[in-house]
This record gives sequence, C-alpha cells and structure tokens, in this order.
Amino acid sequence: MTATPTALLAKTQTLVLGGGCFWCTEAAYKLLPGVHSVTSGYAGGSTPRPSYEAVCTGETGHAEVIRIRYNPEKISLAQLLDFFWEAHDPTTPNRQGADVGTQYRSIILYQDAEQKAAAETAIARAQENFARPIVTELVPLEKFWPAEDYHQDYFAKNPHAGYCRVVIAPKVSKLKKARAGQ
Repeated sequence: MTATPTALLAKTQTLVLGGGCFWCTEAAYKLLPGVHSVTSGYAGGSTPRPSYEAVCTGETGHAEVIRIRYNPEKISLAQLLDFFWEAHDPTTPNRQGADVGTQYRSIILYQDAEQKAAAETAIARAQENFARPIVTELVPLEKFWPAEDYHQDYFAKNPHAGYCRVVIAPKVSKLKKARAGQ
C-alpha cells in the first residue's frame, strides 16, 4: 500500500538554513535521499513579506534561505547539518564566492531546542575541518517567507543560464562526486 501525501507530510520535519544564494543551496539539498522538498525563501530579518528586490538591498535583514522538508527516518538532522558544511563556505562573513551582502550570510534558523543543540554540535564538529573560524549565525526561526515562484527550482528550470552554468553546475557536480565516494 502506498502512503498518502498527507501521511508522508506527517512524517516530515523541517530545517531552515542559508549558505549564500538560495539557488545553489536548493540544488545541493535536492541531491540528498530523504529530502522531500526544498523551498527557497527569506528569513532572519524584520521586514514582513519581503521581495527579492528588497532583500537584495541588504536593508531588510533577511538572508536567502531554504526550507528543507525531510523524512527523519531516511536522513537525520545531523546528516543535513553535516552536508551544510560541504555545500558552502561557513567561514566567509556575508558572502559566498562573488555573491556579497548580508543576504548571502551563513545562517541556521532553529525551530526548537533540539535543532539548536544539534546545530551547536554540528558547528563544533565542523570547526575541526576549517582553518578559519565558522561565522554561521545560529538564531531562532521567527518566520520563513517563501521566495517568488520564479526562484523555486531555479537550477532545474534554467540549467543553461549563466549563473547556473558557471556557479551552480560545478558545485552540484562536486557534491555529487563527493556523495558517490561515501
């Protein structure tokens, strides 16, 4: 018997994090078995219902983030957090590569004490692998605002766009190779 969509959703948990451009992190997390869906959005700021244009000004306080819905029976919170350190550079404040601004900061937005503790443990464990200090913000999630529709599944829908070919495709390829070797 196949589980209904409602039954599948009941088994999912969510994690919200940002590691630079949400197009990149969305594409990266879609590689993982056990991830049900990834939604690009905004969080960590003070402006209600922010738009992409407003977030890009750096004045809203929001970061580009993703909301990951996952099945904890197939992938653990610790595994998702460990992958975070592979998917971006957590040692560069307010930037990832050529993307510069507070909207590109490294951030984990926890929903409860369990997620906060897991993130603290993951940060401490990951720090051993970086020469520079991890600057990832760890803050409570107040509100997740989904990004505009054209941002959702951006890499899948626009694989030939310049940013996708130059930035996202190499990152996804590198992550796929690393996952295959595990």
